[in-house]
Amino acid sequence: MRDTPDDIRRRHVIHRLILWNIDLTLVDVARVSRDAYAEAFRRVTGRPLVALPQLAGASDSEIFFESLALNEAFPGPGHAEDNDLLARYATELAAAFGARSEQLATQGRPLPGAREALAAVSRLPGAIQTVITGTIKQNAAQKLHAFGLDKYLDLGIGGYGSDVYPKGTQIVRSLAIAAEKYSVQFTPGNAVYVADSVRDAAAANVAEVRCLGVATGRSTISELRDAGADPVLADLADTSRVVAAISR
Repeated sequence: MRDTPDDIRRRHVIHRLILWNIDLTLVDVARVSRDAYAEAFRRVTGRPLVALPQLAGASDSEIFFESLALNEAFPGPGHAEDNDLLARYATELAAAFGARSEQLATQGRPLPGAREALAAVSRLPGAIQTVITGTIKQNAAQKLHAFGLDKYLDLGIGGYGSDVYPKGTQIVRSLAIAAEKYSVQFTPGNAVYVADSVRDAAAANVAEVRCLGVATGRSTISELRDAGADPVLADLADTSRVVAAISR
């Protein structure tokens, strides 16, 4: 029996894995996040969170330990080890963020073009979308769900701030997990990480995947380019440009 045109097209579909950063790439929920950080930090350390470290590209665990140093809140002898302290913080952070879930839609926003970009990319033949983010998994899901963005993403194959791996390793793991789940061979050459910080671009370099830079965070267009992002867009507002950049 001869192959139909549809059979031929299916065999020649290029499967792509598109990995998205969340904060300041897809959404801006900084106010809610800062309040949750402060509450969780106080509950774990008994100290107020007076100074917050640089957040761009950092994981929640990195933010916690840097906050301990900045606020001189290291636990004394006899207190929990680092891993126990971090586990407590993650639990408190999920609770503090969950208590503020209704504030996400009123005090946060999806960034211009984010929803349209996700929807358009989801229609590309062979496209599978997920996230690589410094946010712990529970909070990442809430950030996306608040704006209806989660329906375009397979969050089960993503990487999160609750993982023990750096972002570069998370990208490699996501490729492997997606390949197993979808029975498709993904290579670094058919993956792209869409993100807004130079640290994210560096993580993409480690994983040998292309980084599509979006200058909606703290990093400028030139800084993203210097870090290896290619191409770099000012934002996601032009859906056709985003799709073309990912399809490349």
